[in-house]
Amino acid sequence: MELLLRQNVEHLGRVGDVVKVKSGYARNFLLPMGFAVPVTKANMAVIERARAVVFAEEQARLATLKELAQKFTDTSITIESRANEEGHLFGSVSQAQIVSALREKGFAIEEKQVRLEQPLKEIGVFDVVLHLHQGVDATIKVWVVQQKPQ
Repeated sequence: MELLLRQNVEHLGRVGDVVKVKSGYARNFLLPMGFAVPVTKANMAVIERARAVVFAEEQARLATLKELAQKFTDTSITIESRANEEGHLFGSVSQAQIVSALREKGFAIEEKQVRLEQPLKEIGVFDVVLHLHQGVDATIKVWVVQQKPQ
């Protein structure tokens, strides 16, 4: 069954795409939820107008994210953690700790946007990639330092 998408549907398509799906998926999910409509000339005209609006909003959002990525290039955060004499941490620095430190600086970042190949387990300076949007990445410096004894 061919349908015209009214909204972006993950793993299926974007607004205005004509997609071919199984009839059960269309009848039981896409049509009742309002995510898609049958392919007609009238629906095509309505969706094209909606697609233009969505495209303009996406371009504005992308520009905002690129500005935010520029701000991140000048940003560094410091995370204190307990470590032994060789500089190995008792535990590790995770995405959640990086997000918490960024939120303290006023940046609204989600944990899934922080791209760590593996948790940070040593004292030092690390470059961490933040994935803001498809094609928009920023790199910040994360300083992992020895926690002061209390």
